[in-house]
Amino acid sequence: MTDTLLLAMTLLAQDQPRNTGPNFGKASPFGLLVVVLLLIGTFLLVWSMSKHLKRLPESFDREHPEPDQAVDEGTVDLGPDGQPRTQEPPG
Repeated sequence: MTDTLLLAMTLLAQDQPRNTGPNFGKASPFGLLVVVLLLIGTFLLVWSMSKHLKRLPESFDREHPEPDQAVDEGTVDLGPDGQPRTQEPPG
């Protein structure tokens, strides 16, 4: 195991000529502009999100649920008098 590791390190450490070309490793100003614009956009999104999160209430639980909430959810059928209908067993 150590012989293989030593061989791999030796091969990686050898200075081999590479075809890098005259412009290898030079960053373009366009790349810097893209990175700066992405950072500015990220900052603005985080700032806007934190403003919106501060406006949210602490909890969405209601202390006194509305009487019509069950009707809105479709779980209760109201009769003609506006009161919930009671289901009678078929007889």
